[in-house]
Amino acid sequence: MEARTLRRLGRTGLLVSRLGLGLAALGRPGYINVGHGADLAGRTEVAGLERHAHALLNAAYEAGVRYFDAARSYGEAEAFLASWLGQRALPPGVASVGSKWGYTYTADWRVDAERHEVKDLSLATLRRQLAESRALLGPHLRLYQIHSATLESGVLDDRAVLDELRRLRESGLAIGLTVTGPRQAETIGRALERSVFDTIQATWNLLERSAGRALAEAHEAGLGVIVKEALANGRLTARGDVPSLLEASADRGIAPDELALAAVLAQPWADVVLSGAATVEALNSNLRALDVELPKGLDPELEALAEEPALYWEERSTLPWN
Repeated sequence: MEARTLRRLGRTGLLVSRLGLGLAALGRPGYINVGHGADLAGRTEVAGLERHAHALLNAAYEAGVRYFDAARSYGEAEAFLASWLGQRALPPGVASVGSKWGYTYTADWRVDAERHEVKDLSLATLRRQLAESRALLGPHLRLYQIHSATLESGVLDDRAVLDELRRLRESGLAIGLTVTGPRQAETIGRALERSVFDTIQATWNLLERSAGRALAEAHEAGLGVIVKEALANGRLTARGDVPSLLEASADRGIAPDELALAAVLAQPWADVVLSGAATVEALNSNLRALDVELPKGLDPELEALAEEPALYWEERSTLPWN
């Protein structure tokens, strides 16, 4: 299985699978996915967490996953990904690798840290973190993204940052951005005006669909579209808090995560949908979504799951690190 078939990621030329693997829950002991602590089953020392990450990466690769998404703020995720690439002796380009800059990991390997990461979208941070990412990932790093760009951050109006990103793009590195918050659509619109970016990564799921039209416009403009948080940080799984999804998936005889992911995969503008699985079992369940056939338009029972964006993001902000 090539998870399910490979495609080009917009104009980047990168070959990617429909389902990718995000490493947010694999590179550090704490994350905000529902039940994350149980997924790690006590494997919180660096060596144990690295073995755990390698097991997920191996399972994903064997299943045909060919896009892997990391970030400087994901603890040791880039280092774990780099050591796995070395163990498998994969030449650059066989697996497409993206990472992000803009947040610095500050939890010091503690789940109960007061602050887990600090955001700084300055030129100095871009240059420092790109050097750090390249030191670990070398030529495997093919896509570099602004981490959680917002209109309020000002990064899309920072001429020094934009000029540096253009220079990097001209050198052959694909440039993208991820967006967050209830104004994702507006942020994407601003990014399209800048003519700097090759990819957009945004949250889109059955609960939060406000960025859909903007993502379709980005895709039409030639940008690759990567969807993150397709399971709403675990809310759209069997562990979650959406009873109507549990009922709808039970009626179809499939797991809630399969149905929720299939709804995202059915969107014609979605090039890569990220799995944030932290266990092989969860990954395998996510992968089964590739075999679920859904119409591009959502059924009324799934359409009704949408929340007001402000309420969705307020709920997300209350999810505990665990």
